[in-house]
Amino acid sequence: MKRRYFLAFIGSIALIWLLSPGINLFSATIATAQTQTILVSAAASLKDALEEIKPRFEKAHAKIKVNYNFGASGALQQQIAQGALADVFVSAATKQMDALAKAGWIDTSTSRNLLTNRLVLIVPKNSTLKISDFRSLTNSNVKRIAVGEPRSVPVGQYSEEVLKNLGILEQIRPKLVFANSVRNVLAAVETGNADAGIVYITDAKISDQVKVVATAANNLHSSIIYPIAVIKASKNPQAAKTFAQYLTRTAAKNIFEKFGFAIAR
Repeated sequence: MKRRYFLAFIGSIALIWLLSPGINLFSATIATAQTQTILVSAAASLKDALEEIKPRFEKAHAKIKVNYNFGASGALQQQIAQGALADVFVSAATKQMDALAKAGWIDTSTSRNLLTNRLVLIVPKNSTLKISDFRSLTNSNVKRIAVGEPRSVPVGQYSEEVLKNLGILEQIRPKLVFANSVRNVLAAVETGNADAGIVYITDAKISDQVKVVATAANNLHSSIIYPIAVIKASKNPQAAKTFAQYLTRTAAKNIFEKFGFAIAR
């Protein structure tokens, strides 16, 4: 009997401790349960802009935390198609988004065109080579040209279109050095491992080690469009939709434009 009273007494003490305002155990548990973390798979060229947007979004939406997975759009597409976790996808081309939508991976009701970009030719800042336009890449003193791998890296696809439409692709093909993301193209030129490279204007703007020598005319390549959508298998679809919608608001648009992006119409 004494043992039963003792256990009841201990139970009462424990209950009082758990309910104590100073402990806030249940409050902490509830708060944790309400906080959702989303993973955004985004094109490498968006890294700087999205990193700047993140703290502003999380301040405005305290219960949503954002993690990023940056890479070539083609590689991200394959990851999602193979079942890798992701809540939002932002591609640097419609090709990858369309493929995922066709395969049923995308919540098409959330899909929209978010941004546009421009394609530029860059050289190392201290370059002494006479490279003034894309046709200059045929010069004999230009030995290595960094471009994205066209099958998986959208900037490589656009670059190939420009070179083909200018009629110089086959002539300079032996000089091409392929990279698995636009940031690796940029790095190759920054370090002098390539005499020139083709990147987005937004990538050129973040580096003080390269200079832009030419901008590709829009009629030389497909429209550079960045679509965004929520992944159908998202574990936190409402939080994902909230983030996707935030990227269309003025605060986010201002940051994108600061980094050289244009807003898709």
